[in-house]
Amino acid sequence: MLNTFQHKTNRVGDTVFAASRQVWLAGLGAAVVTRDWAEKEASGVFRTLVKEGTAVESRAIRLVGNQVESSMAKAGIVWRHTRTTVENVVRVYADTAAGIVSQSLPALLPALKSTLTVAVPKRRIAQEQPRKSKPASVSKNAKRAGRTTKSTSKR
Repeated sequence: MLNTFQHKTNRVGDTVFAASRQVWLAGLGAAVVTRDWAEKEASGVFRTLVKEGTAVESRAIRLVGNQVESSMAKAGIVWRHTRTTVENVVRVYADTAAGIVSQSLPALLPALKSTLTVAVPKRRIAQEQPRKSKPASVSKNAKRAGRTTKSTSKR
């Protein structure tokens, strides 16, 4: 039974090896055919492809250019419309605000005047009042002298 399994494995390995070799050989054949085609016929085909590519490119540039021009024109129209709208809104707002101020300002003036008036206190000149002086017996010198005599008498 072990022999049969190894025999089947060898057949599968041979088949995989043969298939990979065939892919390799097909690749080499494709390279040779391409080389021969490039040497004999490719230059004409290549020139035709370049010519067609140039035509498609110029049409695409023209189409994109026209769309860009159209988009720029539309953007300009939208910009002018937006600018006009903003100017009108600002003008209406300014007129409304001016109307409100002109109507309500006279009514507010007395109230504003009272809040803006600053009361300046009258300047007082301080009257000099005679200071009360301590009796002569309670002067600092007398207190010191009293302390000195008391402290010396206790000793």
